[in-house]
Amino acid sequence: MKYSLLALCFAFLVSCSGSDDEKDYRAENEEEIAAYVLANNLTAEKTASGLYYVIEEEGTGAAITSTSNVTVTYKGYYANGTVFDDSKGNLVSFNLQGVIPGWTEGLTHFKEGGKGMLLIPAHLGYGSKDYNGIPGGSVLIFEFEVYTPEMIAAKNDEDILAYLEANSI
Repeated sequence: MKYSLLALCFAFLVSCSGSDDEKDYRAENEEEIAAYVLANNLTAEKTASGLYYVIEEEGTGAAITSTSNVTVTYKGYYANGTVFDDSKGNLVSFNLQGVIPGWTEGLTHFKEGGKGMLLIPAHLGYGSKDYNGIPGGSVLIFEFEVYTPEMIAAKNDEDILAYLEANSI
């Protein structure tokens, strides 16, 4: 009996220790994304998770899976247009298992060589708490291009030639 009461108290404490300041922004994010899509005349698809994606170019390379390594250029901003991250045309490579769920899910709708936009609600981004300067509950919008190995080689060649020219080499 003594251990049952102790276990019950422990279970109660654990259930109460969940953060009370967690907020579900799904409804607000849905309204914000829908308004953005309408205001910008976008043809966006919505997934069951609440992610929206816009395919500008599907791509012709290899299919992307949730465990793929990808190389992209991107710009991330809020619905008000404020940019919070930008690769500035530089290639960035990562595995989709190491990024926010919105990227992992969203890029699977493209192939290498694809180009588009992800409109990511907070629960598929950084959640309800501030993270690295991104306010909790934020909708994140990313414009991106996924590079094929051939595109990477061509971009590297362009960068080398531009460097040589800029430095009179």
